[in-house]
Amino acid sequence: MLTLHTHPFSRGRVARWMLEETGAPYEAVVVPFGPGMSTPGYLALNPMAKVPTLVHPGGVVTEVAAIVAWLAETFPAAGLLPADKGSFLRWMFLGAGPLEYAITNASMGFHVPAESEGRMGYGSLDRVLGALAAQLDRTPNLCGDAWSAADLYLGSQVAFAAERGGLPVPPRLMAWATEGRDRPAAKRAQEKDDALAASLPRG
Repeated sequence: MLTLHTHPFSRGRVARWMLEETGAPYEAVVVPFGPGMSTPGYLALNPMAKVPTLVHPGGVVTEVAAIVAWLAETFPAAGLLPADKGSFLRWMFLGAGPLEYAITNASMGFHVPAESEGRMGYGSLDRVLGALAAQLDRTPNLCGDAWSAADLYLGSQVAFAAERGGLPVPPRLMAWATEGRDRPAAKRAQEKDDALAASLPRG
C-alpha cells in the first residue's frame, strides 16, 4: 500500500492526480501546515517539512517531480512513461528546476534584470515558457505524440502560474496545460482533494 502525505492546498494535488492515473491503491494522510509538518515523525520522512511525501514498501519519495517520475516508472501499465526516457527526464528536470524557480520568483514579484539573466539557471520566465512553446510547436506533447507524466507535471505548473499566480501565459500553452483536466483520473483526484479541503477546519 502506498501512503501519500499531502494537503489539499499544496502540490500534493499533482501527486494525487498521478496516483489516480496509475490505478494503484493508496491512502492519503493530511499533514497540517505549520507545526504539523515539523513533528519529529514527519521530519523523519521529509526533512524539508513540506508535502507531498510518498511512502512505499521500499522507502520514501519526496518532491513532487520525483514522485511523478517514480510512479510513471513503477507503474508502466499506466502508459505515462515515454519510450524516449531521455526526453522525459529532460522535461521533468526543467520543470523541477528552471520552470519552478521562474514561476516562484515571478509570482513573488522578483524579476531578474536583463543583464543578469545569464547568471540565472532559467534566464527569465519568458525564456522558460518559450522553451515549452517551441517544443509544443514541434510535437503535440512534450515527449512526442502521446500525453505523458511530463505533461501532467509541467502542465500543472503552467496552469498554476496563470490561475493562481496571475502570470501571463500564452493561450497555446494554457490550452496544453489544461488539456489533461478532462481525464477521468484528473477528475477523481480533484473531487477527492476538493472534498478533503471542504472537510478541514476553517481558521
